Amino acid sequence: MGAFLPLLLPLLLLLLPPLPGAAGGAAAGTESEGRCCRERGARPERLLGLDLGNCSLRSLPPGLAEAAAAIVLDLTENPLTPLPNGSFLGFTHLQDLAVPLALECPGGSSAWEEVTTHGSSRFCQGQRNLCNSSMELAWLCPENAACAPDGPGLVQCLCNSPFHGYKCLREGTFPVLLFCGILGAITLSLSLLLWGTQRWKAKTP
Repeated sequence: MGAFLPLLLPLLLLLLPPLPGAAGGAAAGTESEGRCCRERGARPERLLGLDLGNCSLRSLPPGLAEAAAAIVLDLTENPLTPLPNGSFLGFTHLQDLAVPLALECPGGSSAWEEVTTHGSSRFCQGQRNLCNSSMELAWLCPENAACAPDGPGLVQCLCNSPFHGYKCLREGTFPVLLFCGILGAITLSLSLLLWGTQRWKAKTP
């Protein structure tokens, strides 16, 4: 049982509501709502933990992406099929994940500081920043971009300021006014052309 206590304790602290009259502690700044745990008083509301255990899930729910800010996620006791790559895209804050034993941790064991098992569950703890652990990933980014985490085992390339655009080759701020002006002119021209064509057809016997 000691193997999964490092995961179980923060999970309980997040998902259990604070005790009445508590002056502090790990759960003092959180509030529970059903199977969700949120940061108390945060605007916009920030989801900290989500318990989807024993929900008869065969695949991840379509709305799971809305929980990308979660730190703790429980998917145990579900008949889940192997998850596609990128299932946790954007889950950069996820630190404690529990999945059925039949599933591997997303991104593989190299994407986590510690992977343990207990009973019918697998625990993935401490999401690693692969940009810091592999120079090869940094080489995949263009010259004016930097590697950034994008979920367990996933990375993305973000343009360094002031570069932007395709492969971060454009320098300076994005010309919003010029872009909108050109787009507006094209739209107006097409509208006038269509209007003129319709009038001509209407006058034609």
